[in-house]
Amino acid sequence: MRVLRGRDASPRVDSEHTARLLAEAADGRPGVRVWAPPKQLAFGRRDVREPGYDRARRVAETRGFVPIRRDVGGRAVAHTGDSLAFALAVPRDGDGGSIDARYATIARAIRSALEGCGAGISPGEPPSSFCPGDHSLRVAASGRSEGGKLAGIAQRVRADAALVAGCLVVSRHDADEIATVVESVYDALDVPFDPGSVGSVEAAGGPNDTRRVARAVEQALVERAPGGSRRVERVGPEPW
Repeated sequence: MRVLRGRDASPRVDSEHTARLLAEAADGRPGVRVWAPPKQLAFGRRDVREPGYDRARRVAETRGFVPIRRDVGGRAVAHTGDSLAFALAVPRDGDGGSIDARYATIARAIRSALEGCGAGISPGEPPSSFCPGDHSLRVAASGRSEGGKLAGIAQRVRADAALVAGCLVVSRHDADEIATVVESVYDALDVPFDPGSVGSVEAAGGPNDTRRVARAVEQALVERAPGGSRRVERVGPEPW
């Protein structure tokens, strides 16, 4: 099993490292990556078809986010340069079967890792959140107050392999930055969004230590990947 660490300064090149994990999984070798992507606004396939897409790209650029297209998931996701992303690539042969099974496995892994860091986590997401989906994690409710979304999960499935990937907001600072840029981008796309719906590991009572959270999530994904010894490979520097 390959475990990639680090990033490339170019969002395009950086995404190629993750794509390579999927290609190798098709050859029977699973892979894991947990990293802080370079600052970017990753648009989904649905966004590209919206009348406001070109304006949304310009909005992202003016706020310092490089606009790119992504193959996984639905709506646009912002990465601040410090927020995390995660990916698990597995062969389809003997990987547990269904899309739902993979979603459930990864959601449990991420939740377990964050709770191990002291965060209170619940499944689901608030209304009008970023990149809405059925397999999200949020800050656990406190009294009558519902917590914001801090992680989203998506899949790219091929005949021979699957990539389960997502984003994870660690600090309150990143949550604020994401809320600001996504509000403007979603407005251009005419997509509902509530800036208050963005949560973070820190807001959930966990640490704002990105490295600690990254390593905890990495270990949880490695433990749930199909067998084989772990080999760590660096593809670039880490921001911590």
